Amino acid sequence: MRLITALFSVAVALGPQPPGARDAPPSIVLPVALARVLTDYEAAWRERDAAALARLFADDCVVVPNSCPPVKGRARVQECYANSGGPLALRAIASNIDGALAYIIGAYAENVSGPDLGKFTLTLAKGSDGRWLIVADMDRPYPRR
Repeated sequence: MRLITALFSVAVALGPQPPGARDAPPSIVLPVALARVLTDYEAAWRERDAAALARLFADDCVVVPNSCPPVKGRARVQECYANSGGPLALRAIASNIDGALAYIIGAYAENVSGPDLGKFTLTLAKGSDGRWLIVADMDRPYPRR
């Protein structure tokens, strides 16, 4: 729990920042079940493991990534992310759970002490086994100067 709390509590303060980044909302601590989605996503991305990443998504998910056109379905997510991955740190800035649906809005960087490179939103649904799965994923990088 301390690692999760530390990961999502780190404020990004180093390096060049995109316009308005100084006004970026602070990180929040997520409920453990939602935090698991982000930590599992980070681990799969770092390992360049598209199959593990795809398992975080619902069968009928929709992903709107920067690396490929929008895709629908777990198998297409795995194809889209087949050659993707590397350093990644995710931080949540807002979230909510309403019954079997939830969302996480956040920012991403290469590491927890680096500058935010972009933003993301995840929509989650609770599976029949009680595990949160991603049903919609959208990210956007900040413009580079």
